[in-house]
Amino acid sequence: MIRLALGTLRQHRGAYAGTFFSALLAVALLAGGGLLLASVLTAKPPADRFAAAPIVVSGDRDVTVEKRTTKQKKDKVKVKVKVKSEKLTGAGTLPTDLAGRLDDLPGVAAATADVAFPVQAGTPHGLRLRGADDAPVIGHGWGSAQLTPYSLRTGEAPGPGQVVIDADLANRSGTTVGGRLVVTTKTGVRTLVVSGVAAPAGRDGLPAQGALFVADSDVASVSGLPGPTAVAILARPGTDPVALREAVEGVAGDAPVLTGADRVRADLPGALPDYIGPISIFGFVIGITAFAAVFVLTGTVTLGVRQRLRELALLRTAGATPAQLRRLLGLESVLLAGVAALPGLPLGVVFAHVVAARFQELGAVPAQFVVQTNVIVLIAAAAAGMLVTFVGARVAGRRAVRIAPTQALAENVNAPTGGLVLRTALAVVTTAGAFALLVFVPLDGPLGMGMSFVSSALLLCAVAALGPLLVRVLTTPVSRLIGIGGATGWLAGLVTRAERRRVAAVAVPLVLMFAINATMLLNSVLLDELTGREQAARTAPATAQVTAPGGLPLSTVRELLALDGLTGAAATVPTRAIVEQDGKPEDYATQGLLVTGTEAALDLDLRTGTLPGDGTFAASEYVTEQYGWRVGDDVSVWLADGYQVHLRLAGVYARARGFGDLALPADLVAAHDPRGLVSTVGLRYRGDVPERIAASWPGLRLAPTLGAAPAGDIQNQQGAWELMVVISLGFTAIAVVNTFAIATAARRREFADLRLAGATTRQLHRLLGREAMITVTVGLALGVLVTAIVVGAFGSAQDGTWWVFVDAATYAGMLGGVAALGLVAGAVPARILLRRRGLPALSDGR
Repeated sequence: MIRLALGTLRQHRGAYAGTFFSALLAVALLAGGGLLLASVLTAKPPADRFAAAPIVVSGDRDVTVEKRTTKQKKDKVKVKVKVKSEKLTGAGTLPTDLAGRLDDLPGVAAATADVAFPVQAGTPHGLRLRGADDAPVIGHGWGSAQLTPYSLRTGEAPGPGQVVIDADLANRSGTTVGGRLVVTTKTGVRTLVVSGVAAPAGRDGLPAQGALFVADSDVASVSGLPGPTAVAILARPGTDPVALREAVEGVAGDAPVLTGADRVRADLPGALPDYIGPISIFGFVIGITAFAAVFVLTGTVTLGVRQRLRELALLRTAGATPAQLRRLLGLESVLLAGVAALPGLPLGVVFAHVVAARFQELGAVPAQFVVQTNVIVLIAAAAAGMLVTFVGARVAGRRAVRIAPTQALAENVNAPTGGLVLRTALAVVTTAGAFALLVFVPLDGPLGMGMSFVSSALLLCAVAALGPLLVRVLTTPVSRLIGIGGATGWLAGLVTRAERRRVAAVAVPLVLMFAINATMLLNSVLLDELTGREQAARTAPATAQVTAPGGLPLSTVRELLALDGLTGAAATVPTRAIVEQDGKPEDYATQGLLVTGTEAALDLDLRTGTLPGDGTFAASEYVTEQYGWRVGDDVSVWLADGYQVHLRLAGVYARARGFGDLALPADLVAAHDPRGLVSTVGLRYRGDVPERIAASWPGLRLAPTLGAAPAGDIQNQQGAWELMVVISLGFTAIAVVNTFAIATAARRREFADLRLAGATTRQLHRLLGREAMITVTVGLALGVLVTAIVVGAFGSAQDGTWWVFVDAATYAGMLGGVAALGLVAGAVPARILLRRRGLPALSDGR
């Protein structure tokens, strides 16, 4: 059987080229997507701030909620405890006396408190300091420099009003000892003198964060923190590490005690690269690529098997049984996919690096992210490609191998009919699943985009299952319309109606190409457009917007709001907060809000209640519906540093896009967020307020409110979606061309018969052109139907409108691009096949 399979592959290299190419691309995409996801799941923080300390006691870095359920079972009571956690975006602090208590333990050489806080640093000339790869700058007290360790290269330790910066920041800014830096934290803006330049051994700085050290006496006033964010333990030589850890745990209480690689968790969350977003991005990439690869590869294998019906019939005449033919097809597919995996795996590695580099340029993944070549992932990708090809061949051969031996002598070879019940059942199940997701899953929430993709995939499975039937319904009217005008058009319509399975095999990749990509692109455009509209409406009441690079301290904002002539102001402090329901904590984008004056400078479209004040908060309609909150309810909220506060719901607002789902008092947010800076201040004023702002605060930017631009993270998400569309478009476009080429090559004998009947090459080109038009139209009609269902449901969930086109230019571009590709994909293989060398036994006859 193996020799027969190898001989068949060698004998029909051209016939298997399309399947080989599809398997190669499928393996490459699976390998690339798998490497991206595996790399981000196993990514380690690139910097170890506590490299010199074997033990670190950390403040809270996550919120943990326990849910206990009690069940009575006969005479026993069973208690089940579920524990779920949510990471904080800030850092909890430790008691101020903890370092002293730990320092008294036996075996402790020193217990050093580390106060880590984000800073905005720049030169007096306006140059903003950032670390390597645009990393944030983190402030510390000089006493904790030894924990990395940092050592002075030039200058001296900082005193009051002084600062030491790492060598990397000094090189980037051209700052030397004696220079000045403007340092902004949530407690205010200060001009500090550079007293020294420090660096870790063998390098200029840490790869993921810039470092700035103030005098230990200034830490509390500069950071605004009530205590250290971590305490690091330096051990005496010869101390038993296990005994020391147990002693530290006894003193630390509930605070996490970290050793080994876990020590990096004690660093400030904002100082470490965040891989939560990239996990979802690359998870979506592998989902798209896996579905497209399986979908296309299965269709290509099925088309290839159908082209071998005459050969299978000949084998039946030689005595082969259906079981033997199924084994032959399966073995051929495994051998073919195995050979295709050899170049496919290196191509997947290249694909992963190219995609990761582009995502880094977009800012969607950390600059420190590195794609790791994982042998297990590559083997799994090759195995998956072989498995899909094998299953596709076995499924496609299920009916084909039952072909009658007499078919070997027939002019037209057709596979036995049947399987409609199974196909219909599959279509019903997948369609029901798609509609269940679109109806019961809240598409206006964080799962909306992912569920729209899953719904599209399920509907595409239904289209593939009922392909010949759906094509038959659509081909009749389409072929009659396009077939108008002469014998060529009539014959094209006749052929497409008779060969609906072949039309379906070519049209389904077109449906995939249009539906998947149009759904992602249109939904992304819709979200971007709705966000822009809400931002513009939200900021419309303000006369102008005031911003500063990096943000403004609340103290500066209060000075600004005291100016005469201001009639209204609204300042926002971005943060994240956590709420809990049924034992599951969830974090949400949140704004601290400070509103003053008699005229509104911010319009959140309040549906009920009021804006937040002391002891109260406001929430979006989406969150209140999810949690069942009503105005007046008391809710527990965890702030960025893990501090839990009980607030009363004062109002419900509608304009949450680009703003956040929770609005809290600005002072409360600033006190418990390490950054705690105001991002924008909307103003209503009369008179010469802009001139006085420019004179008093030359570093501020004041611009008329023309509708706020999308936030940076929104722009990054939009770029990420567009890149995923490009990836999917590239693969599906190749699949469409490949499928057309396979289908056209299989008709060599048919074209020869038409030439013998007197058809000229030009007539055959016109015939194939009309057939391609019919096929493309049918494919686009089905693609438009799937897209309309998913995009319409998604749009309805977003703003109550059943969107279909969303953006006319985008929709037209997708339609035109897919149609053009389909027509070109149908014309090019035909032109190659119908050349004089394509049918050498025939004269040209033109």
